[in-house]
Amino acid sequence: MTGAAQMLTVRVPLVVRKQRGGRKLMVAPSSTTSRGSAPADTTLVKALARAFRWRRMMETGRYGTIDELAAAEKINSSYVSRLLRLTLLAPDIVEAILDGRQQEGMTLPALMEPFPIEWARQRGRRWSPSPPPPNPPIAARGARDARPA
Repeated sequence: MTGAAQMLTVRVPLVVRKQRGGRKLMVAPSSTTSRGSAPADTTLVKALARAFRWRRMMETGRYGTIDELAAAEKINSSYVSRLLRLTLLAPDIVEAILDGRQQEGMTLPALMEPFPIEWARQRGRRWSPSPPPPNPPIAARGARDARPA
């Protein structure tokens, strides 16, 4: 380089938002994310939030049973039980869901199915909902269900 000063200009698009108390918040455009990941699946994030909230309510004694909690939330107790299982997910899996980095196929229906409690086995699992069972052949249904020819 020579002794002459060189100038480098960097332009970063920012939005300035005013907050309470006269503070200003600078926000980067939504197209850039801090971790470079896809947006989080809001269905999964909401389900996790609900599950951890319900767990806290149970642990603090606000509700003594899942049935009491389900009645208060006006939701089927089976659904509450299945959603509460999400609190047993490995912490890194929960973090990946919150960051939008979850494994492909990891959807709420897939997570509502039984999964291993051991974190190592959860990490190695392929998360996709199992297909519905096929209809049994007519012979297996029994004579009562068979149609006459």
